[in-house]
Amino acid sequence: MLDFCIIGSGISGSTIAHYLKKKYSINVHDKARGVGGRSSFKRYKGKIGFDHGLQYLSPRSKEFKSFTNKLIKKKVLKHWRGNHEFLNRKVKRDKKHIKLIGVKGNNDISKFLLKNINCNFQSELSEIKRQKDCWYLRFKDNKHIYSKNLILSIPFPQAKKLSSKFVKTKLFKNKVIMNSSLTVLLMTNKTGNKSSSFFTNDKVLGWVSNENSKKRFNYNKDLWVLQSTFEYGKKHTDSYRDKKKFYTNVLINKFKKLTKIKIRKTYFTHIHGWKYSSNSTPLKTQSYWDKTIGLGICGDWFGGPRLENGWLSAKDLYNKIK
Repeated sequence: MLDFCIIGSGISGSTIAHYLKKKYSINVHDKARGVGGRSSFKRYKGKIGFDHGLQYLSPRSKEFKSFTNKLIKKKVLKHWRGNHEFLNRKVKRDKKHIKLIGVKGNNDISKFLLKNINCNFQSELSEIKRQKDCWYLRFKDNKHIYSKNLILSIPFPQAKKLSSKFVKTKLFKNKVIMNSSLTVLLMTNKTGNKSSSFFTNDKVLGWVSNENSKKRFNYNKDLWVLQSTFEYGKKHTDSYRDKKKFYTNVLINKFKKLTKIKIRKTYFTHIHGWKYSSNSTPLKTQSYWDKTIGLGICGDWFGGPRLENGWLSAKDLYNKIK
């Protein structure tokens, strides 16, 4: 029987798995097709692709800075240089603001942490039961496993739905409002653009990334990531699937208008809705652990919207377990 089953392969799930594997038998399950959670990398062909969600890291805590410095030395992370523009002229560009990205994609951190760990993808957990001294876990494909301990590294609403009847504290009494956003992946003709990214003060389009500027590949076309504001995402993430072309064009037209970049031809588009993107309001605790039944919960939503918060949450949970 497994010692720990971990649900979620984002930064929290991969971090807790990395530390627990030194002493315990581990399995990781994720409903997505690949590793990384909202740090996923959408491959187009070969090394060419898009950072689908998270665009960069900017470490703040000493502990996380130390961790990312090690990953830079191991060539898992690198600096994202270039001209990061603020289209809001009232905001001054901070030239000292560090931006770190994965050498091959922003899911590189999770890939590094999950090395030599058994991972199961397209494996969505649908039900959990406590049976004597273990957990019974059933997945949507009707497969099931038993595990002594269970760790949920998933968004607040999903964790609440699965485990609220087992949690003895007031964790799920917290009012956690998850941010939502729409992301468009766009491939165009070479535009001659020399900026790495654009921050806006628009109510619809919040952020634009030039993927070519991350210098992971050379390609004869420009790749862009367009991310909506949370305000716009909140209104439309639930309904975008019925009008994908419409919302794709809304973000692309905003991109053209705000940046003045001339696009002659579009070769590829893809739109995705991040319903549970992040939580902007930190909780008073960084993780949850009940050793009597072997249930742990961690995620960035404990500490705030940054990927760093997810890493800190997992480290906090690991310290509680050990």
